[in-house]
Amino acid sequence: MTELSERKHSVNELQEKVGCDVSTISKHLAVLRKAGIVTNDKVGTQVFYSLKLPCIMNFMDCIETLIKENAVEKLRYL
Repeated sequence: MTELSERKHSVNELQEKVGCDVSTISKHLAVLRKAGIVTNDKVGTQVFYSLKLPCIMNFMDCIETLIKENAVEKLRYL
């Protein structure tokens, strides 16, 4: 999602960066759009996506930190 926080990207641009097939990326973007997380702009035949709320990246950073801390805590018990 960090790509979408920087600027608008087409599905093909995201496919090149992520490496998944276009249909998978399109499905994920559709879910994110329906949830109001991303927005899209159609230019000619291409659709460009961007984060509707870039502040969500702060939330994602928080979740990532929590996951890492939980993993470290669990490793201590092994």
